[in-house]
Amino acid sequence: MKLKLFTLLSLVLAFSLIFSACGKEADAMENADAQDSAVEESVPEPEPTEEEILSMRAHEIVDNMTTEERAAQIFLVRFDKESAVSLTNEYCPGGFILFGKDFKEETPESIRELTASLQFRASTPLFFGVDEEGGTVARVSRYAAFRAEKFRSPQSLYNEGGLDLIRADAREKSELLLSLGINMNLAPVCDISTNPEDFMYERALGRGAEETAEYVSAVCAEMKSAGILSVLKHFPGYGGNVDTHTGISVDERPYEQFVQEDFLPFKAGIDAGADFVLVSHNSVLSMDADYPASLSGNVHDILRNELSFDGVIITDDLEMDAVGQLADPGQTAVLAVNAGNDMLISSDFKTQYDAVLAAVSDGTISEDRLYDAALRVVTAKLKSGIIK
Repeated sequence: MKLKLFTLLSLVLAFSLIFSACGKEADAMENADAQDSAVEESVPEPEPTEEEILSMRAHEIVDNMTTEERAAQIFLVRFDKESAVSLTNEYCPGGFILFGKDFKEETPESIRELTASLQFRASTPLFFGVDEEGGTVARVSRYAAFRAEKFRSPQSLYNEGGLDLIRADAREKSELLLSLGINMNLAPVCDISTNPEDFMYERALGRGAEETAEYVSAVCAEMKSAGILSVLKHFPGYGGNVDTHTGISVDERPYEQFVQEDFLPFKAGIDAGADFVLVSHNSVLSMDADYPASLSGNVHDILRNELSFDGVIITDDLEMDAVGQLADPGQTAVLAVNAGNDMLISSDFKTQYDAVLAAVSDGTISEDRLYDAALRVVTAKLKSGIIK
């Protein structure tokens, strides 16, 4: 009997010790959890990255724009000295593109004064762009007031000194243009052309896909380092097509050829940090049998999704016959925006601006599509320091 009682007491004591230990362990765990929660609560939120800060600022700027201001931002307007001041005061477009005639009888000082004056008037800082490719397309350096000799063609430079001479040339071009207040060079030409009979041959490197890709990458890297905006052209690749300034150009090449060849220089430029891609007016049947590339949603989807480009997509000049024969200027502008272009090169700004606004008002262009286009434009201005 005593043994049974002793055994029972021992069991009771053991269970008491166990429950006491469990209680202490539970209390310890609760305390540890409380401490962990306190530590978690005291950990500060990570600082936003530079990219996140830039994105927030771009959204803030576009959020505070009216629909009219957003619409104006998507136009790169053909410069006219007589109307530039009034256009800037009344509309403040995204920017201006200058041609050879705009530098005739001008000096570096007069162009600097001009660009500075317009920037001073602009409610949102402006793009000033030119086509200074070298060779046959040299809007500025063709005049001795700006350079003793015209910039040479990419082919001439490459044949003499390879990529080293190409880099030095890109650097000098960028420095000259920036000194004039020009912040965008519509270059480099990414088109592959090895046939001297091709329309684009003299403007292209004149080499195959791999060498052209290396050239484009080198030029874009130099331009980015200099602080000037680059524009890859003419997507999806011009090939041997005819001049779209004077008529409709139809490209019947298979899609596989573009993937294996024509896309490579554009992808190289995108990877090197190119800011813009300019889309041609060629009708590329393997991508869109109904619309030229500049007005084709399919082509723009390829550029966004297959080549992973998230910068500004811009049309070639909408005055060219290749699109002018398809629709009137206002309709062309609306089609271009809905295709996915973020900027339109316009020689008929008021007509096309009014058409875009009307299309937004009646829902043909969605508010979101216009917002996204203006956002990419503003983002490019922030990244490049045009908007401080």
